[in-house]
Formats: sequence, C-alpha cells, structure tokens
Amino acid sequence: MEVTAVEQQQQVEEEVERLLSGQGSEVSRVDVGLEQSKPATLRKNVTYIVCAVIFNDQEEVLMVQEAKPDCYRQWYLPAGRVEVGESLEEALRREVKEEAGFDCEPITMLLIQEQGPQWIRFIFLAKTTGGSLKSLAAADQESLQAAWWDRQSPLPLRGRDILRLIDYGLKYRRDPGHPVTLPVDLSCRHVVQRLVLLFTVQDQVWILLLRAPALHLPTVAALKTHAVTWSANMVVQEALPSSYYDHDVNTLGVFSLQHNGRQHGKTDGVCFNTLVALVPDHVQRDEDGLKVEVPSTGQPPPTENTRYVWHKVQKAALRETLLEKSRNTSLLPLHSLY
Repeated sequence: MEVTAVEQQQQVEEEVERLLSGQGSEVSRVDVGLEQSKPATLRKNVTYIVCAVIFNDQEEVLMVQEAKPDCYRQWYLPAGRVEVGESLEEALRREVKEEAGFDCEPITMLLIQEQGPQWIRFIFLAKTTGGSLKSLAAADQESLQAAWWDRQSPLPLRGRDILRLIDYGLKYRRDPGHPVTLPVDLSCRHVVQRLVLLFTVQDQVWILLLRAPALHLPTVAALKTHAVTWSANMVVQEALPSSYYDHDVNTLGVFSLQHNGRQHGKTDGVCFNTLVALVPDHVQRDEDGLKVEVPSTGQPPPTENTRYVWHKVQKAALRETLLEKSRNTSLLPLHSLY
C-alpha cells in the first residue's frame, strides 16, 4: 500500500523524535558525497581515539605517565586508538585498564573532536568500577604508572589540550550541559553526518528533506579534505545554491552517534546525527560593497534543486524541543580542530 505524503511527513517527525531522545536510525543510503568517499577502514583511512576523563570523590583526575619514547615520563589522560573489531566503549575500557589499572564504565561522551573523517577523538566521562591504581612496579609499554592529580600540583603534561577536556568533565559533573549520550550500536560503512537541518522564524520550524525514494533526512559522506561538519554545507550548496552565501550553516551538536566496528572495512564507519541551523545573514552588501538590510520573508529560502523540499514541523512538542535545542545548544559538542 502506497504511503501518502502526510504519512511520510509523520514518519520523518517520528524519526527526528527518536534522534532527539538519543536513539539511532539505520543508515540505508548516503545521499551526498558518496562518490568522493571511501568506506571507513581502521588503520587504513580512519583513526579513532578514545579518551577517558575520570574523577575520584575529591575531584582529582586520573592521569597516566607515558612510556612512549617521544613523551617518556610525561602525563596525560588515559587514551589510545580504537583497535580493529572494537566498539568505542570496549576500546575505552581496554585503554583505562591497560594504562591506569582500573576497570571502568562510561557515563557519557563529553565532546567529539575531529580533523576530518580520518582522525576523530571521542572523549568520555567515565567512572572506576574495580581494579587498582597502576604502580611503577607494573610499568610496561602501555604506561609507567597512574596517579590521581589534584590539578594544582606541578605535573609535566604531554599536552595542554587535555586541560580543556578535564574542564568539560568538571562542568558536566556539576551541571550536565547535554543529555547522557553514549554510542548506539548500529553499523555504518562510511563516516557520515545525518542532518536535522532547521530554518526557524519566531516559533515556526522547517526541516530540509530529500524527496526520494521517500521523504527523509539527508545523510552525507564526510570528505577527507574537509571537516566532518562540512557535510551540512554541501547539502545547502546543492539544495539552495543562490541562498548559500546569504546564510550561515551551523552544526550545533550531536543528538546521537552510531558505531559498530565489528566487521573490518564494512562497519568501521560512524554516523553523527546532528542538529544544524541555517541562519540568515540579514546584513548583506550590494555590488558597491555597501550594507543592505534584507527583511525577513517569514519563510525559508526556496529550494532550487528538485531533490529537496522544506517540511514545516507540525507536532507542537517537537517544534518546541527543536526551538529550545537550537537556542540553547544542549547537545553533545562536535568540534573541528582544522
């Protein structure tokens, strides 16, 4: 039985609600960029890093002393590469056990950092569940020892980048800035960004959709020459070419992240389910470079590519949630290090 346009719109809104709740959705197609992307394959064209931020009751942070020659005896958070066949959480548990001596459980992802699809770091807030602090007597090639750091005493750090990550962990413990977000076990072949791309006017919300084979959210392959979040720009360039330079395309954060990793070269990909805002630049310039105020039309810019269509959100509760998320950005942050 053929699904009507109204039923398709309802199905899209239900999918957005699932993503908002931290769930995933199977990646059945890649709509843009597939011809410029290769399947993600660990050790070949993608590297995933997991990093653990773990505190004790005194808010001291768990640190490990490096054994690697290039940073010998310097200190860092427990971290390392995801190995073939591992999930992100399995990699996290293994790294913390090997480097610090503790069993651990992830609480939530705190932050995702990326340098394009070929290097992505997943920072977790975690807690110890067993084991004991690794001592110098147990030194090996993974680390020399572990210690709890009060963040005040002098400590030779391998890199100052972790200070920001520790701050993220402290802030989340005291006042969580986004819902608990842990990887969803769904496979994906490429590194992709699935877009809930919004245009808002006052209390109205539109979502950009693709028409065929049925109405659906755009899924875009990340290009190795750009940040992962460039995927949203590719969609806007394709759907609204005349309006692209009159708007900002802002990836506000991640609803949920999908990863499986059990089949090497087939499920090593990651899907970022993201909220993206298309924001008009109301101050534009004419051919003489003079500023021209452009009044709002109260509508999203028209689609010029027939593949795309704007859908006006009908469910009041969903509309309010999307507006709140777009204004307060209470989502897992995704930061480009380009």
